[in-house]
Amino acid sequence: MKALLRQKGVINRALLGDRRRPGILSSLLYFILLGGIGFLFLYPVLYMGVQSIMTPADITDPGIEWIPTAIYSGNYSKAFATLDFQKAFVNSLYLSVTPALLTTISSGFIGYGLARFRFPGKQRWLVLLVATFFIPSQVTMIPRFMMFSRYQIINTPWTQFLPAAFGQGIKSALFVLIFMQFFSSYPTALDEAAAIDGAGRMGVFFRIAVPMARPAIVISVLFSFVWYWNETTQASLFFGTQIKTLPMRLGSFADSYNTIYGSSANAANAANALNEAISMAGTFLSIMPLLLLYFVLQRQFVESIERSGITGE
Repeated sequence: MKALLRQKGVINRALLGDRRRPGILSSLLYFILLGGIGFLFLYPVLYMGVQSIMTPADITDPGIEWIPTAIYSGNYSKAFATLDFQKAFVNSLYLSVTPALLTTISSGFIGYGLARFRFPGKQRWLVLLVATFFIPSQVTMIPRFMMFSRYQIINTPWTQFLPAAFGQGIKSALFVLIFMQFFSSYPTALDEAAAIDGAGRMGVFFRIAVPMARPAIVISVLFSFVWYWNETTQASLFFGTQIKTLPMRLGSFADSYNTIYGSSANAANAANALNEAISMAGTFLSIMPLLLLYFVLQRQFVESIERSGITGE
């Protein structure tokens, strides 16, 4: 009887696992769950990539869905020209990197001040800061437009740079709270030791606080970069037709394509008619810099997410 129970326990541990290692069934469940989640994220990218290299004949053939008869690069050349990729990429990079860095710098200073200094009305300022995170950006677009018009900076990059420099960039309140959390997490004895060694307030900030908040810096730069890169609503309002980023050009992709290659209704231009493959190529070009950024900084990104404790943002 004891041998039977012992054998049953061995089987249960092999199937269900224990505290030291997972069992076969639990591992299989994890793989199925992670595989399903990965499929939901990867399917659109894979579909986009396959469709973008199909020939016009493959696109119209209902028997071809995943494996094209040939790899066709003409879709990317047309999408490249339609997006005016080189100029739009430089604009997107300039209007994403600069405000991302300004947001990180301003959020770091504000978060350090809230974490390390006592001043009248501190709690009220903190409540107002959190409130700005929950107010939709659409509510403040018109007042900002009127203010920027008064200062005559509409159609200039300053409409992105100035709010970021003063802690009012895209979701800057979130980054201020993250920095505040990091600066509050290490003991004040480190600041006091640096002050005894002769460091001033700025010296303590750059020598002690900034190295401690390295994960927060990575999170702030990466998230701000992605959010500024994908921003089209405010950019269209503040920049108009003067400055065009890749996402903005993607929004008017069909009109730009018809302007360059002629209307698809024109029989003479039937070979150059806009199809799904060209649209997918344009979409893939617009997100390719973000994909490359993630692959290059994947390790730092994951480590910073784990240390900062934020998920789902």
